[in-house]
Amino acid sequence: MNRYFINEDGWADDVERQPSPNFDARHPDTVTDLLVIHNISLPPDQFGGPYIADLFGNRLDCDAHPYFDQLRTLKVSAHFLVRRDGHVIQFVSANDRAWHAGLSTFCGRERCNDFSIGIELEGSDFQPFEPAQYEALAALTMSLTQRYRLSAVMGHEHIAPGRKTDPGPFFDWDRYRKSLIHQAVENPALNALKFPE
Repeated sequence: MNRYFINEDGWADDVERQPSPNFDARHPDTVTDLLVIHNISLPPDQFGGPYIADLFGNRLDCDAHPYFDQLRTLKVSAHFLVRRDGHVIQFVSANDRAWHAGLSTFCGRERCNDFSIGIELEGSDFQPFEPAQYEALAALTMSLTQRYRLSAVMGHEHIAPGRKTDPGPFFDWDRYRKSLIHQAVENPALNALKFPE
């Protein structure tokens, strides 16, 4: 399994960086304890190409595809994107607040962006994810639990039910959880993570 080192500035040393302007600072007393898993594809159900990074960088050509017209005023980002081949791109320092969750609630706390880290998987609600994506996601999760006090991993659908459906029915939570259990010998904090029931 790959290893990523998250430095004290919240950036992973071993991944591609494409800094997004769509973030702000967390409150100084914030404990970052939630990891949120998403899926994204632009255009929907099409993979590859620059469009996701362009969206997060506010440089998407909204005339390039009819679907993009509705995205003209959208300002969003995530901390990480995992491509279909497992390639990882980081857009926002995990120390900062990326704009990924929107209206959301977890354990009675609203505004999940305030205390969460968002990972986008290139995919959709209608196709399985790739083995390389699960590997990269598990490695990122392991690395992030070593830097932050993560206590739970949820899908966007779990913190915004009725509004969001990702990562969707094809995301294999059992596979993801088992891959983390195998790493818990090196990182016992993984044993304490809460997952969707």
